[in-house]
Amino acid sequence: MDAEHGVGGEFHPRTISPTADMGRSLADRLEEGLDLFDDGAVAAEEEERRFYDGAAGDEWLRALEPIGTGPDKPHLEIAPWLIVVFAQRYGQFDDGTRFKNYYVPESVGIATGFLLAALHHAGLVSLTHTPNPMRFLNELLGRPESEKPVMIIAAGHPAPGAKVPAVAKIKKPLDEILTLVE
Repeated sequence: MDAEHGVGGEFHPRTISPTADMGRSLADRLEEGLDLFDDGAVAAEEEERRFYDGAAGDEWLRALEPIGTGPDKPHLEIAPWLIVVFAQRYGQFDDGTRFKNYYVPESVGIATGFLLAALHHAGLVSLTHTPNPMRFLNELLGRPESEKPVMIIAAGHPAPGAKVPAVAKIKKPLDEILTLVE
């Protein structure tokens, strides 16, 4: 990530909604100038340390070794944009009556995939982060209880000399992921 360049324009998932219900199930909000880790979210860093100090379990930590990830997340501090994706599990009518949103995980997953592809197409890089727990984001960003944080996407221009880890370039052959039915 390069701290000198940000994401231009705005992202409006409702304009690319893959399903009719997606407009309600994905909540978006870009917060310019908000530093998630200097504005009271120290809990996220503490959770990361607990995770890597054993809370994740040996198997999970072994699976993460090839990509070289650890408790330190400097990209979250230097990225010019942090996009927090929330899933809206239910909404409320003006009279306070709740309504359920359907296909929320599917809709949010599709919209997030569109966002990541759009960032890439715009010549930007992105890196997803899924701290556990993430509820601190609701309080920090003033989001209602009906919304569940899904991930943080750090976005911007690549830092000089940035490289994709070799393990991230390992892909399954097409015949392992595609079944043709005639």
